[in-house]
Amino acid sequence: MGNNLHAENFSLRQQLEALLHEARCNEDKMRRFDQLERQLISAGSLAELVRTLLSEYKSAFGVEHVTLALVDAEYETARILEAELASAQGLTLLGSGEALEKLYGENRSPRLGRFDASVHGKLFGENRGNIASVALLPLARQGELIGSFHFGSDNPERYESVSGTRFLERLAAIISVCLESTLNQERLKLLGLTDALTGVQNRRYFEHRCQAEISLARRHKHPLACMFLDVDRFKRINDTYGHQLGDEVLRSVARIIQGQLRAGDTVARYGGEEFVALLPQTAANHALDIAERIRARIAAEPFGSGMHGITISIGLSMLLADGAGDNCALAGRMISDADRALYQAKHTGRNKVVCDGDPSPVPAGKAGLAESLARSLSAATRIFLDLYSNLLKRLMHYGPM
Repeated sequence: MGNNLHAENFSLRQQLEALLHEARCNEDKMRRFDQLERQLISAGSLAELVRTLLSEYKSAFGVEHVTLALVDAEYETARILEAELASAQGLTLLGSGEALEKLYGENRSPRLGRFDASVHGKLFGENRGNIASVALLPLARQGELIGSFHFGSDNPERYESVSGTRFLERLAAIISVCLESTLNQERLKLLGLTDALTGVQNRRYFEHRCQAEISLARRHKHPLACMFLDVDRFKRINDTYGHQLGDEVLRSVARIIQGQLRAGDTVARYGGEEFVALLPQTAANHALDIAERIRARIAAEPFGSGMHGITISIGLSMLLADGAGDNCALAGRMISDADRALYQAKHTGRNKVVCDGDPSPVPAGKAGLAESLARSLSAATRIFLDLYSNLLKRLMHYGPM
């Protein structure tokens, strides 16, 4: 009897210790979860939120694999995270929610169980190692799937289908709300920095970006080109065709300019019918070629509705390599130089590209290109060409020998 009582007490003591241990583990887990929850809620940007999800949760909970998939049908998230996408290991952007709908079906609760490569392989990528069990968290707002958050463990017993999911359900709900909140914040930022009519950046964004590019150009000693572009006789377009078609011209011009620039270049609507562009790591001759392509492309564009002969004048300037002063002063100088070159293009016939410091504008068309090349030749070279031309004429006059 005494032995049985002793054994029963020992068993009860073990059960109590196990319960206390589990309680302490849960308390510690909730403490860590509370800390991370605060980080998620206080995230100031979508990039910060994504970094927290992909790195902090892995270290805080000792999970070997953490990945995130977000539905991005309009490529909105891709544009917002453009600078971070290359380094965001574990993030996947989906063109539609079809794959997630197939994965979760109508039951929008976390899925726990053994890893199945045919079902879960794409969620964790090629470098997934030896995942044995997984926890999949559907992220939904207003009944619509916006993403999916995934944990993968090398321990086959860590995520079992019979495990409770209250903790994970709460986590999924918080992540979903935070994603929606940060996306709305990013949209507000974009509205404040984007021109509503043309869809390109606005003057406020350009002025901020200009100083940042100047800082990089000075630090790495890279060239930086600035273009000032103005639609010729735009008032006449508005007066003749109406403001609605005038707005359509501005949208088309913005699209053409953007189409001739690289991904790292910046184009903004500066005001009215004026646009401005920054071309980092672009030498003057290359910038001149790009400006000429833009000018020629707009001159050849069939704008429709009976509109024809719409052209643009472009002023080009370069950041002074040895420019003294702060970035703000240098930005003002570079923009002013481009504006002065634009003024010269306007007052020497329009539909031209003028580079600041060059007294001769680049004329339009093939003839203009030939004249531009001729101006770049030295006096001695031109004398030689004249002599050579006269010799050819004499040979042609006497006929073949």
